[in-house]
Amino acid sequence: MGLGSVDLNLLVALDALLSECNVTRAAERTSVGQPAMSASLARLRKHFNDQLLMKQGRNLVRTPLAETLVDPVREALSAAEAVFVRAPEFDPRSDHAAFTIIAADYVTMVLLRPLLAALAEEAPHVRIGVRPVEVNFADQLRRGHADMVIIPTELSGGRLAFPHEPLFTDRYVLVVDRDNPDVGETVTAEQLASLRYVAYSAGAILTIADSELETLGLRLQVDVTTQEFVVASFLVTGTRLASFALERLARQLSDAARLRIVECPLPLRVIHETMFWNPRQTEDPAHRWLRGRIVDFARSL
Repeated sequence: MGLGSVDLNLLVALDALLSECNVTRAAERTSVGQPAMSASLARLRKHFNDQLLMKQGRNLVRTPLAETLVDPVREALSAAEAVFVRAPEFDPRSDHAAFTIIAADYVTMVLLRPLLAALAEEAPHVRIGVRPVEVNFADQLRRGHADMVIIPTELSGGRLAFPHEPLFTDRYVLVVDRDNPDVGETVTAEQLASLRYVAYSAGAILTIADSELETLGLRLQVDVTTQEFVVASFLVTGTRLASFALERLARQLSDAARLRIVECPLPLRVIHETMFWNPRQTEDPAHRWLRGRIVDFARSL
């Protein structure tokens, strides 16, 4: 069958159906009615001689053939958009745009907070939402539910085979209350093992410090856990607890949280914060503008 006999509009419907695994949401995503999307699914099933989406309980799931189509379909759409869609240049002073960024509260405080303050002046009609990093962050980016993910390459686990740009580096330090009597200006590995800790925990996502310490054979005595890096630092205040924090954030919070920063005696590796995005948006003028501003601010840190 030649390409001329195929309705290429079905490519858009197929991408939405494979991404959403739901006819109603796929219709909403492509701004068509549900009957029209159902008709497109029927035509696609006939074309591929495969159900593509099949019932599993109350949900639809992709068939094995459909799973193999996900990435090629997205690549084909990206190529088509690069050829046919020529968006006008983006003017941040007057144009409207909305973005969703997936990032930890650490990145929000260190990088995005000063960026957002600047954008409020230079791009008054741009709206940015920040969502926390979850286990399925790669899938959210792939499905177009987020515009970019900012995460250390050390935590990406090879799941983000997307265009990317390095932003900045940081390292872990030990933080304690300024008046903590158990920790001096330096600390030994034996003292680290004897302290009690506030630890960051977010489901299956481990911090690099957690992974490194386990590799080095040090198991922390954890009394408190939190899903926020910023909260972890403040939970140390006024206690004998300790925590591992990224240095840029620790220095930013040291006065407010009354922290004392102590060098870790163990060789914890540096982290590399990196911005990832879907290749579909590489040439989008508004997206390209925001990526450029993020890079500019990262370089100024």
